[in-house]
Amino acid sequence: MSAEVTQILLNAQSVDGTVRKQAEESLKQYQEQNLPGFLLSLAGELVNDEKPVESRKLAGLILKNALDAKEQHRKFELVQRWLSLDSSVKAQIKSFILKTLSSPAHDARSTASQVVAKVAGIELPHKQWPELIGALLSNIHQLPPHTKQATLETLGYICEEVSSDAVEQDHVNKILTAVVQGMNASESNNDVRLAATRALYNALGFAQANFSNDMERDYIMRVVCEATLSPEVKIRQAAFECLVAISSTYYEKLAPYIQDIFNITAKAVREDEEPVALQAIEFWSSVCDEEIDILEEYGGDFSGDSDIPCFYFIKHALPVLVPLLLETLLKQEEDQDQDEGAWNIAMAGGTCLGLVARTVGDDIVPLVMPFVEENITKQEWRQREAATYAFGSILEGPSPEKLVPLVNIALNFMLTALMQDPNNHVKDTTAWTLGRMFEFLHGSTLETPIINQGNCQQIISVLLQSMKDVPNVAEKACGALYFLAQGFEDAISPSSPLTPFFQEIVQALLTVTHREDAGESRLRTAAYETLNEVVRCSTDETAPMVMQLVPLIMMELHQTLEAQKLSSDEREKQNEIQGLLCGCLQVIIQKLGSSEQTKYVFMQYADQMMGLFLRVFAIRSATAHEEAMLAIGALAYATGLCHHRRCCWGLMQGSGG
Repeated sequence: MSAEVTQILLNAQSVDGTVRKQAEESLKQYQEQNLPGFLLSLAGELVNDEKPVESRKLAGLILKNALDAKEQHRKFELVQRWLSLDSSVKAQIKSFILKTLSSPAHDARSTASQVVAKVAGIELPHKQWPELIGALLSNIHQLPPHTKQATLETLGYICEEVSSDAVEQDHVNKILTAVVQGMNASESNNDVRLAATRALYNALGFAQANFSNDMERDYIMRVVCEATLSPEVKIRQAAFECLVAISSTYYEKLAPYIQDIFNITAKAVREDEEPVALQAIEFWSSVCDEEIDILEEYGGDFSGDSDIPCFYFIKHALPVLVPLLLETLLKQEEDQDQDEGAWNIAMAGGTCLGLVARTVGDDIVPLVMPFVEENITKQEWRQREAATYAFGSILEGPSPEKLVPLVNIALNFMLTALMQDPNNHVKDTTAWTLGRMFEFLHGSTLETPIINQGNCQQIISVLLQSMKDVPNVAEKACGALYFLAQGFEDAISPSSPLTPFFQEIVQALLTVTHREDAGESRLRTAAYETLNEVVRCSTDETAPMVMQLVPLIMMELHQTLEAQKLSSDEREKQNEIQGLLCGCLQVIIQKLGSSEQTKYVFMQYADQMMGLFLRVFAIRSATAHEEAMLAIGALAYATGLCHHRRCCWGLMQGSGG
C-alpha cells in the first residue's frame, strides 16, 4: 500500500490534468472509506526518508489540511473528527510527525513542523499530548543543527497556534529559554538562529511574566538587539520584526531600551538592505500607533488610573527621528506609482512621518517645513517629490491654526505643479497632497476656509484637466475632487460653490470611466466613487441635472449586461463596472428619493430598474450582487414600493432566498 500511496501523491502533482484528477479522486475515496488508515499512511509517507521529497511534502500538506480550515464551522468539524479518532492511531501519527523533525530533507521537516503545531493546537487546549513540549525541548539539544532548526520552527508555530493559557508557565519559561539561546550570537548555525528569532516573534504573546521580570526582559532585549546586527540579512529582518511586535505588545516596558533601539533602527534605515530598513521604520510607526491610541483613549491625562501611561517616546525622539524620516523620502523608486502594491523605504518613511504628525501635532511642523521649502523647487525630481510628500504627510494631526496659513501659501504652488511639473511622480504626489488638504482642512467647521470664490474655479479647472493625465495621476485628481465635494456637504448656504461647475464635473468624471486605461491604478473605481460623492453632496438646485444621470447610468448598465462572448478577464471587468453602476444608481436614488416630485419619476423607472438589477443577480459576482441589492432597497424605500412583488423577489434573490 505504501508504494501505491507514493505514486498517487506524485500523480496528484502531475502536469497531465487527467492523471492529476484521477489521483485526487483516489485520495478522496481513500479518505472517505478509511480515514484513520488514510491519515496514518500520510504520516508514514512523511516520515519515510526513502520516499521522494515531493510525495512527502504533499502528504504533510494534506495531513495539515485534514486538521484545520479557515471557515470556523469546518474547523470545528475537523477538530472533533481528530479528537474522536482511535488513540493508538493518533499516537502513531504523532510519533511519525515528531520523528520527521529529524529528517535530512528540509521540505519534509518544515511541513512536519506545521503538522505538529496543528495537532498541538487541537490537543493542548484539551489537556492532551502533555509530553509534547518536553519532547521538543529535548530535541533542542540534539546534535544535527537541522533537528534543532526544525524544532525551534515547530515551537514557533505552536506559539502561533495555541493561546498562552494552554501552555503551563514552566513550559513557557523553558520554551523562551531555548528560543533565546538559539538566537544568541554564540549560535554558529544561521538556520538555527533564524528559526529561533522567528520563533520568538510568535512566542512574545506568551512572555508577559518574563517581560515583567527586569532581568529576564533585559536578557531577551539584549539578544534581540544583538540579532539586528547579525551578518545574515534574514536574521536582521526577523529581529526587527520582533522589535516591532515588542513595541506594541510591551510598549510600557520600552523606556530603558528606547535610546539603543533608536541607534540601531537609524543605522538600519540609513545603511541596511530594504527588507531590514522597512522593519526598522515599522518599529517607529508601531510606537506611533500605540501612542495615538493611548492619547485618544485618555486625552493626555495620565494622572488617573490609566492602565498604560503615554511615555511620549515620539515627542522626545522628534529632533532625531524626523530628519531620519525625511532622508527616507528621497529614496523613491522609478516605477513605484505604476505598481499598486508597491512598498519601499520612501513610502514607509512617509507613512511613518504621517503617523508622527498625528502623534505630536503642531510640534512636527517647524521640523518639516525647512525641508519642504528647501527642496520643493529643486531641479532634481526626487527632491521636489520628497518635499511634496513631506508636506502632504503632515496635514493630519497639527491644528488648522498651524496649517491653514501654510496651505494658503502652498495651494497655488501645488495647482501650478500639478499642471506644469514635467515629472509624473511629482504630479502624482501633488494631486495626493491636494486631496489631503481638502480632506483635513476644508469644510464648514473651519473658521478660515482655504477654498473661496477667488480660487474655487481654478481648483476645479486644474483637477478636471489633471483627470486627463496618466492613470495614477488622474486617480489622485479624482480623489482630490472627492474631498473637495465632501467639504461642501454641510455648507449652510442653499447654494454650493460647486453648483456652477456641476455639469462639467459630472461629464469629466463620466469621460474618465470610459477611458481605455481606466482599469489601471483603480482609476475607474475612483471616478465612480467621486461621482457618487459629488451627487451625495450636491444641493437641491442641481437635482434636475442629477436626475438626468438616471437614464444615462441605466443605459450603461444595460449595455454591460448585453455584452456577449467575453473572456474571463473581460467578464471580471464587466462585473466590476456593473457593481459600480448599481452603486451609482443607489446614491442617486437615495439623494433624490426623499422629495415627492422625484418619487414619481423613480416610480416610472421602477420596473425598468428592477429588470436590470435582477439581471445583475444572474451574473457571478458577489460585489455586484451586493450593490444591486442595496440599490433595490433604496428604490423600494424611495418609491414606497416596499411590498412590490418584484422588489421583494429581488431582495430575496440578493439575500440567497
